Amino acid sequence: MSPPTIATGDVVVRLEEVRRRIEVAGGDPATVTVLAVTKGFDASAVEAALGAGVGDVGENYAQELVAKAAAVSGVRWHAIGRLQRNKVRILAPFVHLWQSVDRVELGPEIARRSPGASVLVQVNVSDEAHKGGCAPGATGAMVADLRAEGLDVRGLMAVAADGGPTAAGPGFRLLRTLADNLSLPLRSMGMSGDLEAAVAEGSTMVRVGSALFGPRVRPPTVRN
Repeated sequence: MSPPTIATGDVVVRLEEVRRRIEVAGGDPATVTVLAVTKGFDASAVEAALGAGVGDVGENYAQELVAKAAAVSGVRWHAIGRLQRNKVRILAPFVHLWQSVDRVELGPEIARRSPGASVLVQVNVSDEAHKGGCAPGATGAMVADLRAEGLDVRGLMAVAADGGPTAAGPGFRLLRTLADNLSLPLRSMGMSGDLEAAVAEGSTMVRVGSALFGPRVRPPTVRN
């Protein structure tokens, strides 16, 4: 099934609802960045996000990011999926923020392809093996190692535990504590289904797809 064409007007309405949810959760919609996640949608979703005033767009898969970057200009692209070292080269010309840096060995490759790049350290706050992220106790060392490579570590990122907003809360709290202890201002946490729990724990960036674009009708056509 082909992906639906996304209309800017629909995204404008849904964006207002996302901002309302942020405010109700105790956040400031003016300071919590909404990252539009276009995984599983075509380039019309990127164009609609831009038309609605959302300039930050995240992609999970390298080939999809590269293809959409070629089709739509004026986007701040975020790499948010599990990052493979051999994909850094093709992503480097486009990525504004590398959000899923979870292994020390990624640092030298990112630094070589994109010197001084802005990165987030992904932390596994749920202790679930299928999720990416370094161990919480290794976060400080990861930050130091990436800075030693000349990278700009701007903050931390996490994917919540399975089980909904209630299950997500403790992990978000842990990420906030780690970021506070390391004096890192950016906390990328919270998605369409649990953004309230994330904002309540101090998220500064929420990663939302279905909340902006509606349900996905197909998996992405290309993978890392």
